[in-house]
Amino acid sequence: MHSFKIGDLKVKLPIIQGGMGVGVSLSGLAAAVANEGGIGVISAAAIGMHEPDYVKNFHEANKRGLRKEIRKAKSLSRGVIGLNVMMALTDHEELIRVAIEEKIDVIFIGAGLPLKIPAIIADAGLSGHHTKLVPKVSSAKAAGLIFRYWASRYNFVPDAVVVEGPMAGGHLGFKKDQVGENRVTIRFLVEETVNTIRPFETTFNKEIPVIAGGGLQTGKDIYDIMQAGAKGVKIGTRFVTTHECDADIEYKKAYLSAKKEDIVIIDSPVGLPGRVVKNKFVEQIMNGEAKPFKCPWKCLSTCNYKEAPFCIAKALFNSAKGKMEEGFAFAGANAYMADKIVSVAEVINELVTAHDHEVLLHKISAIRPMRFHSSKAISL
Repeated sequence: MHSFKIGDLKVKLPIIQGGMGVGVSLSGLAAAVANEGGIGVISAAAIGMHEPDYVKNFHEANKRGLRKEIRKAKSLSRGVIGLNVMMALTDHEELIRVAIEEKIDVIFIGAGLPLKIPAIIADAGLSGHHTKLVPKVSSAKAAGLIFRYWASRYNFVPDAVVVEGPMAGGHLGFKKDQVGENRVTIRFLVEETVNTIRPFETTFNKEIPVIAGGGLQTGKDIYDIMQAGAKGVKIGTRFVTTHECDADIEYKKAYLSAKKEDIVIIDSPVGLPGRVVKNKFVEQIMNGEAKPFKCPWKCLSTCNYKEAPFCIAKALFNSAKGKMEEGFAFAGANAYMADKIVSVAEVINELVTAHDHEVLLHKISAIRPMRFHSSKAISL
């Protein structure tokens, strides 16, 4: 499995650990993945909930908590560390500024179109030269819109783009009826996005890797999607059931005990469908039961907290702390395949070994037909 580059940033393995909030991927998981040669990613979503004053001072707690996690990850690893930020967060601008100030390597920006992010960075007087900016999209159309806007307004384009398919975990950039059996494939999305981005590579004379995410579970999955043009893969679900994952053991056990039919889609207060592991809490909200709450933070711009049946931030924070009866686990479509807790190193090794095996099989299959062109074969 080859290294790849995002701008001038060289990454040993083309494996990006998905940023999973709230409290699922923090410095522990990110550093472990970075130490194995991939990109370890901290999730910024409600990261301040781990601070003692988060109830009264949520946004300041978020900034403080983010600085702590970035610095801790860097102290644990000399590898590549990234941050996942949702545009839907009301303080996403502040969190992006903090990350750039801390010289994080990569910022992945999703849950919205980051059209004005370059201007915000420039207005703040920050140099984003070190930090790479990578939008996450669910279609080539969205990617094209971002690239055209950045090119025309700022005369530069993103350093890479993540295209996330409908089999991903957590919040999905698709309508609810687009994530079922008739969903568009990640291979189609990658091929379409590669074609959309290619003219910008020519215009700006730079390679812009397309990174694929959503439902990728095995080394074969990685091999197949790279044949479609992806230069890297984003994987979240596989890293949840690792020792280094920052979530509580009860959160991980939700994966281990899940059956295929337990992976379901819910309506999130964010305004997007979300893929989760079904439990009693999920059954209750799917049956229309409300979980009354007060919102002291207004952490999500797309959440109508006055009408929302439950607080998504609190539910996710509870589950990450092991209180599964008061929350639920986000999960990719293949989360039910997890059967044990392993190390990050074991996950990476399995993915790389299986991928390299697929490469070998491909080479063998390409060589075999040539045997029939020997002189003996022809004379027969």
